[in-house]
Formats: sequence, C-alpha cells, structure tokens
Amino acid sequence: MQIITTVNRMKEYSRKASQNGKSIGFVPTMGYLHDGHLSLVRAARKECDVVIVSIFVNPTQFGPLEDFDKYPRDIERDKLRLEGENIDVLFLPEADEIYPGGCAIEVKADNSISEVLCGAARPGHFDGVATVVAKLFDVTIPDKSYFGQKDAQQTVVIERMVKDLDLPIEICVEPIIRENDGLAMSSRNMYLSGSERAQAVKLFEALSEAEKLIKGGEDSSALIKEKMKSILAEGKDIEVDYIETVDANSLRSVEEVGSDTFIAIAAFVGKTRLIDNILIK
Repeated sequence: MQIITTVNRMKEYSRKASQNGKSIGFVPTMGYLHDGHLSLVRAARKECDVVIVSIFVNPTQFGPLEDFDKYPRDIERDKLRLEGENIDVLFLPEADEIYPGGCAIEVKADNSISEVLCGAARPGHFDGVATVVAKLFDVTIPDKSYFGQKDAQQTVVIERMVKDLDLPIEICVEPIIRENDGLAMSSRNMYLSGSERAQAVKLFEALSEAEKLIKGGEDSSALIKEKMKSILAEGKDIEVDYIETVDANSLRSVEEVGSDTFIAIAAFVGKTRLIDNILIK
C-alpha cells in the first residue's frame, strides 16, 4: 500500500495507471474506518485493477456548530485496517492540498435534493460534499467510485453531479452494513454511551416495522410514519429529527410508498445524530 499525500503525486499515479489500461476504483472516506467502509473497499477490489482509498475530513461540509474538531480520527488504526485489504493507494491529503488558498468556487447542489432530509438542518452540507468529491474525482481519475446506502441522500447528490457534469464515472452504491442487532455502522456510534447504544437500535426496529407493514400491504406514508414514531418514542434519549418517505431518485416526499422509495430516519440519541434508511424495491 502506497501512501500519497499530495495532489500532484496522486494525479501522476492515477494518470499512469489509466494510461496503462488499468481500471481505477475509488473509495472516498473521512476515516475512522469500520466494516461498512471496508465493504466498499472489497467491492472495489473485486471489480477494479487499482483501488484508491482517500481519508480526508472535509471542513466544507461541517457547519459552524457541528463536530469537525471532534470528529473521530485515528490514522494509524485506519492504515492497519487498509493494509489488510490489499489496496494500492491511501490518499491522505491535508486541507491545504485540497483547498489551496481556501475554497473560492464550489459545486452547488440543487435545492430539491440538497435542502431536504439532512440538508434541511445542515445548510450547505451537500454543497461541501459535492465540491470535495468533485475535486477528489479530478485527482484520482476513477472509473468507478463506491458509496454506502446509509448515506442515501449523499449518493443521490453525487449521482446527479456525475450525470450533470458528464463525468465518465460509475457510481456504485453498496448495501448498509449493520451490527449484529441491526444498528447501522457509523463512525459516530463511538460517541454513544452504553445506555444510548442500547436505545440506538430503535432506529432499525422502526425501519423493520415499516418494512413489515409494507410487505403486509400497507402503503400509507402517514400510517407508516406514525408507527415508526411510536417505536422511537420508546427510547427516552431519542429525539427525532425527521422520518420521511421519499422517491429514491428525486427525494420528493411521497404520500404512498411504492417501488423505489426511501424510508429515512435521522434522530439524536443523546447528543449524537444518527441516520438510517431502507430502500423499498
């Protein structure tokens, strides 16, 4: 595993691999890697000749009151995990490599997909995501890039960016990886106390109940959401941010659940904001 820290060196490596006919798979991360991240790495390893993983905690996607400074970081731990996955390059840039002189120009995501769901409470977040991913794509020159369904809104934004900017990149969305009790794996799970961790599984229980209702023939979004709220209310430290049923492509709210519908939750468990979703096919 090579470790590259500069944009110029990363571009040089990627160009050479591409010129030699190698397919490049890219997994962008913010580090503190868990098995969800590693599932993306394994998918890339299976499908591509060269696998590049980036670790960069992107400041432009954090609001002024969010947890940028406290976001979990452990580079040595991450290196060890990636060495076991036989990747080719770990791209490990500093902020001034990605944003030399600041960030005067950014990618602006359409409000219809960036200011709903998580974007409603995090203004500018998905502009920051789209901007850094566009820059990372330019540096790594991937044929395929891998994202997790847990960040469903992010994948919609990135897929739309790739389409609208005519980027020759295939976006591969991989299933959510969960703990044994169903909690979606997340770097932020480490913030949870023991009591909060026990309550956090209510998010998955609520989604599972929604799926059960739909399989039983229920399609009313209002009824499904009410049942989910009642399950989440059982957690004394859970404060719901949103429960939404949206079209999986446009993210528009739907009154009836049909094919290609995301059922999405964001909730604070204690002070930790968690997200989860299921895709109805």
